[in-house]
Amino acid sequence: MVEFAFYRDVYGGDSVPEGEFRSYARDASAHLERYKRIYRVTDTAENSEQMALCAMIDALYYFDWARNGGAAASVSVGSVSSSRAQGAQPDLSPAAQNRELYRCAQLYLDIYRGTERGW
Repeated sequence: MVEFAFYRDVYGGDSVPEGEFRSYARDASAHLERYKRIYRVTDTAENSEQMALCAMIDALYYFDWARNGGAAASVSVGSVSSSRAQGAQPDLSPAAQNRELYRCAQLYLDIYRGTERGW
């Protein structure tokens, strides 16, 4: 599992608070381990697996943030309210999350989904 120091210092991540990092790292690791069980996953460079995990951690954090009102169209505090134009809302479905996690992993890892013979 990737450590917070790697996320912050090498990957350059600054989205996930240190206190919440381990749970996101655990979930990202579980997704990557699943990919390793069903696909052929190979590193493309030194630290590529840790970099992939960091990208996946950021994605998981974003999905949680957006689901919990982080991407709210309007906010009210007391008698003051603010709203922004309603644009296209992000797809926060489990399928969209899985696609994004796979995309993040592919940024740093080669993931072969074909047959052993390539046909």
